[in-house]
Amino acid sequence: MYRRFLGLIFVSLCVSQASTQAQDFKLLDRNVQIHGFASQGFVHTNDNNWLTMNTSGFGSGEFTDFGANASTQITDKFRIGAQFYDRNLGGLGKWHPSLDWAFASYKFTPWFGLRGGKVKTVMGLYNDTQDLDFLHTFALLPQSVYPTDLRDTTLAHEGGDVFGDIPVGKTFGSLSYTAYAGYRNDSPYSGYAYLVNSDGAQFKSFGGLQYGGDLRWSTPLKGLLVGVSRMNEEVVLDFLNGPVDLRLSSKSDWTNQYYGQYTWKKLVVDTEYRRYWTDLGMQGVSMIQEDVRGWYVAGSYQIVKRVQVGSYFSHYSINYPNNALLSSGTGHDYDKVVTVRFDPTRFLNIKVEGHFMDGYGMPYQYPNGFYPANNPQGLKPNTNALVIKGGFNF
Repeated sequence: MYRRFLGLIFVSLCVSQASTQAQDFKLLDRNVQIHGFASQGFVHTNDNNWLTMNTSGFGSGEFTDFGANASTQITDKFRIGAQFYDRNLGGLGKWHPSLDWAFASYKFTPWFGLRGGKVKTVMGLYNDTQDLDFLHTFALLPQSVYPTDLRDTTLAHEGGDVFGDIPVGKTFGSLSYTAYAGYRNDSPYSGYAYLVNSDGAQFKSFGGLQYGGDLRWSTPLKGLLVGVSRMNEEVVLDFLNGPVDLRLSSKSDWTNQYYGQYTWKKLVVDTEYRRYWTDLGMQGVSMIQEDVRGWYVAGSYQIVKRVQVGSYFSHYSINYPNNALLSSGTGHDYDKVVTVRFDPTRFLNIKVEGHFMDGYGMPYQYPNGFYPANNPQGLKPNTNALVIKGGFNF
């Protein structure tokens, strides 16, 4: 209750600033920029409860997040910044504030720079901007590729990046690259922890080394961007199953992602494909193998100055090549989405979104929005959802 009260105070303070621009001040003769954002959502579903909230019946308003960040340019080539974040999404977040990211960046040349700290992970079109809801047309990004349950898992790593932009001439466009290495450390209030705890075990930790890279090409065709990302992980899942402490280590854990975006005047079309593979076990014996595949096609269009419309089809599937654990579920979730976004002012936005879902994945084995703990009477094969979300930023 105390954390919720603090959160409401923060949101109220942000509202008072919603009509202003970013707050700047001088520190040691350097300009420091302060930005903030917050959103409040409401979700209603016809049958199944969704995203750890009790959304069926009267719906749920346990859909709040906010954040504030500060950054400054120390020199022309050296920049630092950090962001504080908090959320309450049903059983996720639970008003436990976190340091979303905190980095120092030095760009030696346009084609070579270094970043270090808790750094946003560049992967696909939106992984490193999924915390900035006000940038997106949709209230929820396609859950097959950017699951809200697992936001904390992929958003940032503790380590370093090498990055740069490589011009290859007007005939060939330009290339941007990022290579990184660091550590992932899942929050005890994320989807993995929620699933482990709701299955009767006790989550302790999930994380480890991750490394990978992203390469994107701004093609000679104006408005067309294509790219590919790769992430490898060496993670350990630690949890208590009754009195027994279990530690599952990854024999193989990787993600491949391919993406493209085309922008023409007021039209934006996106498509992405992500495949995630993990093989967890003990003493060389596989216990959990998961093959998760997701893709989507999305489009948005600004019909007038303050109104955008959008739609996407999101395709999610999960397979268990090694059935060491009993699998139960449809193995898929196909989501058809329509959205309208209103921007009453430059700093305020309201999104109204409909979801029409077929399937619910494998809720006993992998976080995918639907959890048995929130659906004790069992899950129905189809779910329709209404999402209303308001946000502001400065």
